[in-house]
Amino acid sequence: MDLNKFLININDSVLDALIKINQQDSALILFVVDTSRVVVGSLTDGDIRRGFINGLKLDDCLEKFIFKNFSFLNENDENFVKLKKFREAKLKAVPVIDKKGRLLKIYDFSKIKSILPIDAVIMAGGLGSRLKPLTNKIPKPLLKVGNKEIIAYNFDRLYQFGISNQFVTVNYLGEQIELFCIGYNAEINFKIIKEPQFYGTAGALSLIKNFKNKVILLMNSDLLTNIDYEDFYKSFLEENADMMVASVPYQINLPYAIFNEDNKVVKSFKEKPNFMYYANAGIYLIKKELLKLVPKETVFNATDFMEQIIKSNKKLVHYPIRGYWIDIGNPDDFEKAQKDISHIDFD
Repeated sequence: MDLNKFLININDSVLDALIKINQQDSALILFVVDTSRVVVGSLTDGDIRRGFINGLKLDDCLEKFIFKNFSFLNENDENFVKLKKFREAKLKAVPVIDKKGRLLKIYDFSKIKSILPIDAVIMAGGLGSRLKPLTNKIPKPLLKVGNKEIIAYNFDRLYQFGISNQFVTVNYLGEQIELFCIGYNAEINFKIIKEPQFYGTAGALSLIKNFKNKVILLMNSDLLTNIDYEDFYKSFLEENADMMVASVPYQINLPYAIFNEDNKVVKSFKEKPNFMYYANAGIYLIKKELLKLVPKETVFNATDFMEQIIKSNKKLVHYPIRGYWIDIGNPDDFEKAQKDISHIDFD
């Protein structure tokens, strides 16, 4: 992020501030700094308008217009709960400052919803066999839904929630995905993990040694979803889960009456019953300490991981996705995603 577009010096003029605000495309806020880059206040077009209403003039010093009781985050205390409160208070952006009050970064709420302390692992090494011939020369994650690659929706959704450490595991046509990541978004810290052979849907976790955070998000790259990652993480903490798997409802409608019987004697029956189950959605939150359960450099699926969690008497919880979700695994799903994409709310 270019911080300069959000900054103005306290010695600049009100006209300078108006010009700079007008050049912005989203947040429409400036943070006023002194000569030492210490933030002394915030300034919006509304602050300037109120100043004029109260009798200030265009040639008055900028300090008279600024809002000095501004909200901010301290360095190393970028708490997602605080950020959520700021967002709910309709703030447009929040600065992060160091101990001396100097600006370090800015969270623009038009682009960022949260700052979750999570490292993401996106599994993108599959063959995409069921989508051939589309995947003969292009890896499935780079197929486009609408005007955008499938994996790009996942990159952007994670980034929206402040998940900037994104590990991408690759195998089949992996060099294309690696090239795609280069220059995609400078604010996402991509790390490409090359599988020498396909290790399943979780085996590549054993290849990653430099996780920054204590919680790992593992997901398939061929999902299209607007899952609320903040609520997902919040539920993970509230449940004190060791592993949480996102789930989607799966309803079974039986067209016949079903008997409740005892030794062939019908005790009761239910006409055309409906049964609701929850299916694995391919997105997981895992405590980093449990990665020791992943065997090294061998095929190991996420379902194997879940079995290990259960056998180890750890807490495995599921989280029902309330928004949109589809696994683009076959031509019908791919076609459905193309029809749905214009109706999915990613904001």
